[in-house]
Amino acid sequence: MENLDLEKLRFPIGAFSAPSTYDSQVIPAQIEAIASFAGRLKNEVSHLSDAQLDTPYRPGGWTIRQVVHHCADSHMNCLIRIKLALTEELPTIKPYKEELWSELNDNRTMPIAPSLLLLEGLHFRLHWMLSNLTASDFERRYVHPQYGKEFPLYEVVALYAWHGDHHLAHITELKKRNHWT
Repeated sequence: MENLDLEKLRFPIGAFSAPSTYDSQVIPAQIEAIASFAGRLKNEVSHLSDAQLDTPYRPGGWTIRQVVHHCADSHMNCLIRIKLALTEELPTIKPYKEELWSELNDNRTMPIAPSLLLLEGLHFRLHWMLSNLTASDFERRYVHPQYGKEFPLYEVVALYAWHGDHHLAHITELKKRNHWT
């Protein structure tokens, strides 16, 4: 498989690119993408067999099961990071090794229903919280030591809206390629 093909499988909607502007149009659309993610994910995966859930979305990539559990892990961290930024002055967040988390037994073998339920509640909370932030709240920041930079919450919202769509596309594109309905 060529590098171009692998890159398209790895980033089916493209790599994250922060919007050049954040305004009263952009942020609400990103919040709505976050709000709808859990339902969209559930619609795509709840009917899949265990064999389908254990299919990698690309050579060397995670299985659909691992992607679902990764989204729960990642988006829990998102909520915590946002709360830290809202309650502390420029906190340094704790990164985690997502590639190692994905290899843990729960991410490789556990049924997906608990993570889908977690995501449903988590995204309800994210939507509720984000919908009630002020413009100055979105300016609050945290430091991500892995990248050595500050992340304002308006960029965090854009990143996690993209993150959900990114992993959802991994699943929908695999389903298309394999002719799963």
